[in-house]
Amino acid sequence: MKEHPILMNAAMVRAVLDGSKTQTRRALKRQPDYPIIIATDPHTNRYQIGEREPVTEAALLRASPYGQPGDRLWVRETFGYVSPDEQQRPHSECKIEYRADLAPGCTDRPGQWPIDECKGDPERPRWRPSIHMPRAASRILLEIVSVRVESLQDISEADALTEGVRLDKAGGFFIDGADGRHASPVDSSAIEAFKSLWESTGGSWAANPWLWVIEFKRVMP
Repeated sequence: MKEHPILMNAAMVRAVLDGSKTQTRRALKRQPDYPIIIATDPHTNRYQIGEREPVTEAALLRASPYGQPGDRLWVRETFGYVSPDEQQRPHSECKIEYRADLAPGCTDRPGQWPIDECKGDPERPRWRPSIHMPRAASRILLEIVSVRVESLQDISEADALTEGVRLDKAGGFFIDGADGRHASPVDSSAIEAFKSLWESTGGSWAANPWLWVIEFKRVMP
């Protein structure tokens, strides 16, 4: 069993913690030069990459940067260190707070310091980007259930729901993103809500990129 870090924004973290998110999709850093055709022949079980030699499914999945089923992912999220007495202290003596625990839209700094009171004061606590989170500060540990490769538009209605999409009282679907809530029209689909979120991050739905699809279960907390 190996451990790998994975970045999640505050909305993702909240969805993981409330149990509505059990899958995550990440674009392949290097998109194939040719379309990937997933063979349907049960005797070959191969991915065909354009005119190139076929690649076995096992060989492709071994390249997953997020690990294999049974491996674990420790979540990196926006966090901050809070000193117990407002004096600068080593991180080991500080309390760790997480941006995702604040209400969406709240601009307070760690320790509930209003942002206006922190301007120009380098000693006040500050939020640290998720990429800088050390392993010791991570509170969420996930176990990979499955890994596969799939094009963006192949997401199913059921899988969109496991990305954290929920049904609202009006009969439509919504998903929370880093920039707010993304809702689909009433009597629409969970896929439409996920599409809205994807495009809000600068991704192109029309480009239909190939993605790693990681299904997971929470180990802690």
